[in-house]
Amino acid sequence: MSKHALVRAAAGFGLALSMAVGTTVLTTAAAHAQTVGTGTLSFSGDAGDYISGGQSYSYSTASQDKLNVSAGADQQHIGISVNGANGDYWNLDLAAPAGKTLTPGVYSGATRYPFNSATVPGLSIWGNSRGCNTLTGSFTVSKVLFGPYGYVQALDATYEQHCEGGAAALRGTVHIDNPAPPAVLDLGLGVAVAGTASTLDGKATVHGTVSCNKPAQVAVAGLVTQVKNRVLNRGPYSTSVKCVPGAPVAWKAVADPTGTTPFQKGLVEVAAQATTTDSDYGNTVTASQTVAVRLSSTNTVS
Repeated sequence: MSKHALVRAAAGFGLALSMAVGTTVLTTAAAHAQTVGTGTLSFSGDAGDYISGGQSYSYSTASQDKLNVSAGADQQHIGISVNGANGDYWNLDLAAPAGKTLTPGVYSGATRYPFNSATVPGLSIWGNSRGCNTLTGSFTVSKVLFGPYGYVQALDATYEQHCEGGAAALRGTVHIDNPAPPAVLDLGLGVAVAGTASTLDGKATVHGTVSCNKPAQVAVAGLVTQVKNRVLNRGPYSTSVKCVPGAPVAWKAVADPTGTTPFQKGLVEVAAQATTTDSDYGNTVTASQTVAVRLSSTNTVS
């Protein structure tokens, strides 16, 4: 940014104690995995069914069995895993056709997930060292409720699977009931339009605030740019602060010029980005801002 552009930008900020607040950007994780609060998974099979061996299986969180569920932000697929208290392990996948959201309804003509074609549903139940090479089947979703980023709040479904094109079937049910989803992390970034330039070490000190609606460790980093006497001068800065809900939390950082020219009294451009992770969903959240800042001289070391 040129010196004249910096002057024009600064005019809009008043160069007082105001802050420029950044825009939050949410980057979703590939899939969100969570432990099931209340849930059951059960199935049984015909005498010739390879997966069940003609036996019945039943698992429940009330019986110390562990159930986990995962889904993507596109809400197209749900995966359920079971770690039985008796050592059993099973996995169930239910998927709508590509580009579709998993909603209540009947999904017929399903084939083995994740190798199902884009136009048909995906289904697979496997575990205890047994799985189908190919399969056909169907499933019915009677209830499904998603939260943000693939959080699964509720699921009720039945399923029927046939291994290797056989007539013998495995039939089962799954029930999941989780608490309401946690709030999404909302991150705010403010950059003060006043800073300092040290006449002793040539470094610039900039500051601002971060805000959040739940606790997060926030990294703030950026670049200070100054055009002075037709010389372009830049310096990076970084810091980290613990953000807690309530009042904005202050941050301060020192930019060290990359060249031999010190930062001086006058206008600079401060590009800032705050970054953290939403602990409930595992996704990265950022807020960014570029602001014209006026530096005043100080004779202290930054």
